Amino acid sequence: MMRRQRKTKRKTSSLRFRLNLLFFIAFLLLAILVAQLGYLQIVFGDKFESEVERTDKTVVSGNVPRGVIYDAKGRVLVGNQAENAITYTKSINVKSSEMLATAKKLTKYLKVDVTKLQKSDLADYYLADADHYAAIIKKLPKSQLYDSTGNSLSESKRYHYANAYVIKNVDLSLSDAEQQVATIYTKMASAYQLSTVYLKDNNVTADEVAEIGEHLSELPGVAVGNNWTRNYPNGDSISSILGNVTTEQQGLPEDSLNQMLTTGYSRNDRVGNSYLEKQYESILRGTKSQTQVEVSSSNQILNTLTEYSGTKGSNLNLTIDSAYQAKVEADLQTVYNSAKSAGATKYSDGAYAIAMNPNTGAIYAMAGIKNNPQTNQMTDDALGVINRTFVMGSAVKGATVLGAMMDGVITPTNNTLSDDAIYLPATPVKKSVYPIGTFSSMNAVTALEVSSNIYMMRLAMLEGKAAYSPHTSIKMDDNIFQTERNYFQQFGLGYKTGIDLPGEVDGYIGSTLNENNQLKVGSALDLSYGNYDGYTLMQMGQYISTIANGGYRMQPYLVNSIQKTSNSGEKDAVIYQKQPVTLNRVGFTNDQLAVVKQGMYNVVHGTQAWGTAHALKDVKPSISAKTGTAQSFYYNPDDPNNTNPPETLTSSFVGYAPSDNPTLAIAIVFPNLDVNAEGSYNTTLAKMMVEDYFKLEGNN
Repeated sequence: MMRRQRKTKRKTSSLRFRLNLLFFIAFLLLAILVAQLGYLQIVFGDKFESEVERTDKTVVSGNVPRGVIYDAKGRVLVGNQAENAITYTKSINVKSSEMLATAKKLTKYLKVDVTKLQKSDLADYYLADADHYAAIIKKLPKSQLYDSTGNSLSESKRYHYANAYVIKNVDLSLSDAEQQVATIYTKMASAYQLSTVYLKDNNVTADEVAEIGEHLSELPGVAVGNNWTRNYPNGDSISSILGNVTTEQQGLPEDSLNQMLTTGYSRNDRVGNSYLEKQYESILRGTKSQTQVEVSSSNQILNTLTEYSGTKGSNLNLTIDSAYQAKVEADLQTVYNSAKSAGATKYSDGAYAIAMNPNTGAIYAMAGIKNNPQTNQMTDDALGVINRTFVMGSAVKGATVLGAMMDGVITPTNNTLSDDAIYLPATPVKKSVYPIGTFSSMNAVTALEVSSNIYMMRLAMLEGKAAYSPHTSIKMDDNIFQTERNYFQQFGLGYKTGIDLPGEVDGYIGSTLNENNQLKVGSALDLSYGNYDGYTLMQMGQYISTIANGGYRMQPYLVNSIQKTSNSGEKDAVIYQKQPVTLNRVGFTNDQLAVVKQGMYNVVHGTQAWGTAHALKDVKPSISAKTGTAQSFYYNPDDPNNTNPPETLTSSFVGYAPSDNPTLAIAIVFPNLDVNAEGSYNTTLAKMMVEDYFKLEGNN
């Protein structure tokens, strides 16, 4: 009995010891845990607290209005029109289902223009519904969910397969209401994180603004903002020169995408994509605003702070006078219509005119009409002044005469040459427009007045040291083309003028050798009177300006100055003033120039019966000029073969006024008129352009 009691007592004591040991161990562990928690709280508490409350600050850029484009008199040619807009700023890691929910709510208050969505966009819209996505994932084969080792594929790969499955197997036709939601959702989804896109940027109604403003708390990321669009208070005059700006949907041009992205642009930025808007993009774009966005550790936007409100684009002040530009455009259209009425434009592909300051190169007006002979449709083509070339005919003879005097084959006091026609083997007689034998000889002044082709060809023969006998082949120096063209080049004929517009072309330079590798002597003679190489009308304007101003080839330009824009949108300080640029000084003397100027004066005011522009002698102020008529051919752009193209004539004109102190230079071309066309369309337009300019300037 006693033994059993002692045994029971030992068991009880052992159990108590074990329990106490367990309690002690538990207490010890708890003490260690409390100590560790205390240690962490004391030592690392601030760190953990800051991690919980951690925020990221990101700087987001915003667009500013582009600069305004003004004409020479301060009239707005291209401005900005502010409009209400509904925007969406995409949060970090926002879910597709969340954007879809917002889009659905937004359609209660906003109606957008439905755009035609790609199938992939429609599939994205369908999969934005979490239930749809889960259902499609279940239908995918295992090979599109797991790799060969059984590991799950990345979410992006799974989504790619799901999108492809939806496109192939799901009916994606939408109701009108669903199309609204899909359009809005697609715009939201296209945004980058923390970037802002326009959900509707035009024709936003006052009711839409009010309704959305009242429900912004239910529409995360949506805001009521402002947008701007380009407007043209003076109509679409010279629109082809001004250029265009891309829409937000178009974004950056594909051909310059990478370059622009590296310089701070976003893909959906609106930028100039043609002509002045493109040429001066860096000036017109301004500087983007900078907004600091504070985001919590749970990717919620906590606060936004505008660090820099941005700088509006600077303004361009052009040399073009919009009132005179409108006159020139109307005059050109009037004269061209008269040519059409007279049946002279069967093969005509347009007409072009330019007016400029001969002393500085400033462009006052440039206009063009492009005509389609097949459809008889006409379109504005002011850019044809710089990107189309034509054989101009006798209008270039001033350069021919000056080149010959610089070459030394004639002088200001010794320049009388035979006017006998030139006869070459197997070639039609080379003569002037007047009957053979009208003149036995003439000097340079008379040759310009009556537009003698023979005189110019004899100058080329002298320059080429030709040995000529009628009806036999002419032997000339092999460098005759180079000699002639070198002098033409000094006036800018055949070479880019340097105007501040993209797309300018060089002239057309004809070949110097025939198929037998022999010098094309006949073509060298044709070149001398403007019937071989082709030039742009801008080059013709530069050439006549060089004669008018005394020998200085000036660089043409359209932008006279650049001004900052004030915060109120008004003009501010001038930051750039264009200074006239002399490209080269032509190497003639004043005495040599006087001969050509007298000849051009006599073209209008002379007494020779065969003078070509006497109809302008009563125009005030006095005009000096040179007309031109060239043989040409119409090449149908829709006919790749162009066999036996119809022969046409090209009528041109260059001139300046007043004759004694020129402040205006003009150039005109009517290409591909009917060979039997009657009417002096070039001089008719010249008269209108000169009179309109000085009337508007108050100098008449």
